[in-house]
Amino acid sequence: MAQAARHSSFLHKLSRHDVALDLGTANTLIYTADEGIVLDQPSVVCFERGGALGKAGETTVAAVGRDAKALVGRAPQNLETVKPLLHGVIADFSAAEHMMRRFVAMAQPRRLFGRRPAFTVCVPGAATRVERRAIREAAFSAGAASVNLIGESLAAALGAGLPVGSSTGSMVVDIGGGTTEVGVIALGAVACSGSIRVGGDQFDRAIIDYVRGLYGVIIGDQTAEHLKKTIGSALRGEPIERLRATGRSLDDGLPRTVEVTSEDIADALAMPLRQVIGVVRQVFETAPPELVTDIADTGIVLTGGGALLGRLDQCLQAELGVRVRIADEPLSCAVRGAGAAAAGAVEAGQPDFHGHD
Repeated sequence: MAQAARHSSFLHKLSRHDVALDLGTANTLIYTADEGIVLDQPSVVCFERGGALGKAGETTVAAVGRDAKALVGRAPQNLETVKPLLHGVIADFSAAEHMMRRFVAMAQPRRLFGRRPAFTVCVPGAATRVERRAIREAAFSAGAASVNLIGESLAAALGAGLPVGSSTGSMVVDIGGGTTEVGVIALGAVACSGSIRVGGDQFDRAIIDYVRGLYGVIIGDQTAEHLKKTIGSALRGEPIERLRATGRSLDDGLPRTVEVTSEDIADALAMPLRQVIGVVRQVFETAPPELVTDIADTGIVLTGGGALLGRLDQCLQAELGVRVRIADEPLSCAVRGAGAAAAGAVEAGQPDFHGHD
């Protein structure tokens, strides 16, 4: 009972934050208690050449978010597009700082709260202390009055409406742009977890490689993402969908259009999906038997943008023998979960909340 009370107190303290931020490899989302999700933009920033990146006063930000993503693969020579995050953590600190600063200004939390906001930021469970420190420093540079971190799995479980404070175990599989996080949640904390650096970006790369090998055509990242979102499937089978895609021919370098099918996408994604299934199996192997029994009864919940891949729930259910369902609005589960904790300030000196530390 004392342990349950401590976890309940922990969740109550989390609930007093101002702004929740999911700084993802593919998308960044910002949530406020008053208005819900106030920003949902691709995690891309575009710089104008002419100054050394990372040096104060010499970097000019030309675009961020959707405007910057539209320039990926199309930017003229005087512009450089950068994705500051890799596998859910900051790979380019200067770019991340500039991007976050612009996003916070776009969300206008100061207008909403009349002061500098406190941030709760989602982080991958496998993030190192150095990586977590980089996220905190970037958030402070973006204008946060204080910064607290919450593990991605715990935030996703909260956002999916799972009974995280209960002694009954729940499993969440959060498939983001660069990582897949698997967490078993009980008594307000992550009882056991696993992580693999495979997500939506790796799905796109697998599609690019497959189309190149099968059709002899090189397609771009955005074309691969469009194929995945439009006709993507985790399983072969009827009905078969088709979509035309144009790229550069390996034979002569000229434009060439090919017809890609949903079965092509399923074949392309077979390997990365095996890796995702593998990490889920590993978590089952390390979880206490009582919690495994709970999950057998309650099932697995999918969150993150990767959960939107066609027939993914059926694929995992067939492989794992456990009922699988997709959370409502899976892309925003993590930020809404952190946002469920975003009603007030965390006490001074409060440690980072990762759910497993």
